[in-house]
Amino acid sequence: MIVRLVKMTFRAEATAEFDALFEKHHQQIRHFPGCTHLQLLKSGNVYFTYSHWERASDLEAYRNSVLFQEVWPATKRLFAAPAEAWSTEQQYQL
Repeated sequence: MIVRLVKMTFRAEATAEFDALFEKHHQQIRHFPGCTHLQLLKSGNVYFTYSHWERASDLEAYRNSVLFQEVWPATKRLFAAPAEAWSTEQQYQL
């Protein structure tokens, strides 16, 4: 399993717009083939998406999808700083 963590820092005035964007698309992202978990975490204007993917190829398919091509540019334009992302392999779960 792949665990993907994406850190996004938004302009303070853009957080409500991102909240609406995430609300509009989170079900589509969560039910994308291979996605088994999606969570949004927030601290001030810094957000993290935390997702689980069955395989790296599933995550790559999402990143090449029409859905991603719609969501990511709309998200990026709200940033105060470049996003940071990590794709990790889960070693074990307690």
